[in-house]
Amino acid sequence: MFDRHRIATLMGKELREFRANPTSVLPVTLVVFICLVLPFMVLKIVPSATGQSIANDDMLRKAVAFASKHLDEFAALTADQAAEAFLFQQFLMLFLIAPLLGGVALAAHSVVGEKQGKTLEPLLTTPVGTSELLVAKVLAAFLPSLVIEGLGLILYLLGLWLFASPGVLQAVVSARSIVLLVAIGPLATLAALQATIAVSSRANDPRSAQQIAVLLVLPLMIMLIGQIVGAFVVTITTLILMAVAMAVAWGLLVMLSVALFDRENILTRWR
Repeated sequence: MFDRHRIATLMGKELREFRANPTSVLPVTLVVFICLVLPFMVLKIVPSATGQSIANDDMLRKAVAFASKHLDEFAALTADQAAEAFLFQQFLMLFLIAPLLGGVALAAHSVVGEKQGKTLEPLLTTPVGTSELLVAKVLAAFLPSLVIEGLGLILYLLGLWLFASPGVLQAVVSARSIVLLVAIGPLATLAALQATIAVSSRANDPRSAQQIAVLLVLPLMIMLIGQIVGAFVVTITTLILMAVAMAVAWGLLVMLSVALFDRENILTRWR
């Protein structure tokens, strides 16, 4: 059983260490900034500079028409509005990548850094369980990235309210988008962080642990590109099933990370 007090105490310790090193959250901050700026450059600045509407692109027009058959949020929009809403909705998926990449860097350094600093062994002599320790490290790496992502999303929606065409904001903030951001994003990040912790428990170099994130970024990028080119549409039912699968995957990865964490060997070496 998890002791919530011990997990909270461990998370507080990890967060204090992150706060003492503000550059540790720089990667996720940069990714969120790019996610925030890139959509408005593509959908607003470039068309304004070229005088060409994004709806004139044949591939995009076909993708929007294909998506409109499966999604209700584009039904009341004009062709230009639907194309704009479609792309702004797809760019939301970039915000799923930001906490994943930023959190993985924090999680990898959390275990490997303690190994290198010789601070992990004394911690293991306390009554803290292995599962409590590893879950606390995952949650502590997850929270700063989640807060930065949340701030980025607020600015993104504010930008849509100020600069997007009428009806676009309402189309973007759909039930599908909410499931994507509230369920898929956090669960994908937690699974990635738990996998990183599992690898870093056996690694001595944080970079080798961070490579696991690439495997989890790829499906998100395939989902983004596939929808933009009109290859498929990810419905809300599919997203809910994916969320359930990711929740199960996180649970399994918790058990795997505990199994891989050689607590007795670490303590024996220290003593």
